[in-house]
Amino acid sequence: MRLVIARCSVDYIGRLSAHLPLATRLLLVKADGSVLVHSDGGSYKPLNWMSPPCTLVESAAGWIVTNKAGERLVITIESVEHDSAHQLGVDPGLVKDGVEAHLQRLLAEHIHTLGAGFRLVRREYPTPIGPVDILARDPAGAAVAVEIKRRGEIDGVEQLTRYLDLLNRDPLVAPVRGVFAAQEIKPQARTLAEDRGIACLVLDYDALRGLDDVDSRLF
Repeated sequence: MRLVIARCSVDYIGRLSAHLPLATRLLLVKADGSVLVHSDGGSYKPLNWMSPPCTLVESAAGWIVTNKAGERLVITIESVEHDSAHQLGVDPGLVKDGVEAHLQRLLAEHIHTLGAGFRLVRREYPTPIGPVDILARDPAGAAVAVEIKRRGEIDGVEQLTRYLDLLNRDPLVAPVRGVFAAQEIKPQARTLAEDRGIACLVLDYDALRGLDDVDSRLF
């Protein structure tokens, strides 16, 4: 991972345009090729970013990051205060809590929750950056990757996006579409998922466990 602290301005040029005026910011370049622009506030969320696969071209004026769709992140650098690179090694990935692990097992056992005609291929299907929770096939035989969370937030959508990018490079399973499944999905996460062509599925924990009596519901 490369860490650069620089006084810079940032312009995103793509489906929408966005401009960040001149200020001191942290620029992150990750091993997967993603580039993120952070400020000293705003919690964990970057101000702007470019997801892989993308190319980074550096010049005296700054950086130009371009993705496969031709969208560009133009970072104009006035001065650099810090520039370092670090090897973080292979990350083991997120360790799921008990509820998420249980949801994964239950959804695998009741794969028809995804829709009629779905069949399970494998739980914990491996990718170079960690396993996706479930790989299934839809009624037409197309591959579907499912990422499961207790609470669905933006970072979970980003995680599934990375899995899908790698799976769609594998001729044995491509093309692969995604399903983001959780007991609760935040509106921002749903918007991002749908923008990326990822379906969202709200899971009913009690129904999956067979504890929900549909006939006793008032509505």
